[in-house]
Amino acid sequence: MNYDERLRNVTVLGAAGKMGSGILLLTAVEMADLSLKPENKGIPYCLNAMDLSQEGLAGLLRYLKTQVTKIAEKKIVWLRKMYANRADLIENEEILNQYVFDVLSIVRPVTKVEVAYESNLIFEAVSENKDLKIKIFSQIDQNNPNKPWYFTNTSSVPINLINDGANLSGRVLGFHFYNPPAVQKLVELILPKNPVSGMEAFAKDYAQKLGKIIVPSNDFAGFIGNGHFMRDSLYAITEMERLSKEMSFVEAVYTVNKVAQDYLVRPMGIFQLIDYVGIDVVQFIMNVMNPFLKNEDLHSDLLDKMIDLAVRGGQNSDGSQKDGFLKYEKGKPVAIYNPDKKNYINISEFQEKCDAKLGKYPDPTVSWKSTIRRKDKDQIFSEFFTTMKSMPDLGAKLALNYGKRSNEIGRQLVSSGVANNEADVNTVMLTGFFHAYGPINDYFVF
Repeated sequence: MNYDERLRNVTVLGAAGKMGSGILLLTAVEMADLSLKPENKGIPYCLNAMDLSQEGLAGLLRYLKTQVTKIAEKKIVWLRKMYANRADLIENEEILNQYVFDVLSIVRPVTKVEVAYESNLIFEAVSENKDLKIKIFSQIDQNNPNKPWYFTNTSSVPINLINDGANLSGRVLGFHFYNPPAVQKLVELILPKNPVSGMEAFAKDYAQKLGKIIVPSNDFAGFIGNGHFMRDSLYAITEMERLSKEMSFVEAVYTVNKVAQDYLVRPMGIFQLIDYVGIDVVQFIMNVMNPFLKNEDLHSDLLDKMIDLAVRGGQNSDGSQKDGFLKYEKGKPVAIYNPDKKNYINISEFQEKCDAKLGKYPDPTVSWKSTIRRKDKDQIFSEFFTTMKSMPDLGAKLALNYGKRSNEIGRQLVSSGVANNEADVNTVMLTGFFHAYGPINDYFVF
């Protein structure tokens, strides 16, 4: 079965969710583009959008129509060539509308998993739950005579556990899109111990067609991205708890969050990133990873406490940020949650005090936005952190220790065999997390 044939009947499980909808969009466009080629004229393509939520599926179709229209506008020249034999399509608007119609015509919104019994390829983006994934894959595989390939979007569950649990004989791999899939360029690729012939090559071809960057990760719980992010988060939480003995809880959260964003030059602070992913999601991923770790306890009592207080973070269906450690107004943090008093305290009440305690900032011209695309980033950051090493201020000391720990985590991922090399770790953090520099560097060597 070649590339085109594999994509003629596909199912996306969890299609109405945030990750599933993005995967569905990308796949629908790729399938539609294949169907427009002259050699594929008249060949039916079917993309099953499977989700338990009828409401979610209704919203999915609206999302698809909007996003496909935007995609079509960017490739109108190519579409004109594909529709050149259509005398009824003259104006750009007519071509755009036809393409949107053709893409949406491929999609079949359904609430029953049985539709996957005829698919050749199955993308899975359901809950990060090993037993659920195994149950669904087992059910499909026992009823699907095509011996389909399963691409799971898991960000933490070891692939061989799924492979062995569902008895898939190497027909499953980890294809971890980053959020949101339609925008993020990174995909982590994780193979089972005995992958079937052709599956890896197909995955790489598919990723290339979508314009994605593939980074291979070995089959360790959490893989590269969460392997770093979870440990990085735990360090920040532990450091915040240490500081909270000298200042209030909300001041400590603000301080560590600011250090991560401003002093380490990241796109957002670490507690803001935890909120973005979801406090409950971070806790769950740590719990998935923890049983597989030796001499390491990847757990936070604080996360447990926040969840018990129903403070979870995450995002609303429209993409806006839910309140978590921080409270947001128009996407910007304005307050920090106090778990003891069970209320949010405005940042304006203590910001000046905390900033004064952090002390002097090394170079106000260095920020994530101003350096992210600079070709001379390495020199800028080398000078920036060298200056920081000579500073006695609290902010500089916290940042250097944090950067050193981030560096150690990155190197640990290589030495423990999670990542094949340092470049792969850096690529994941640069591409998947939008860091301005990789965690493995010489900036924090003392």
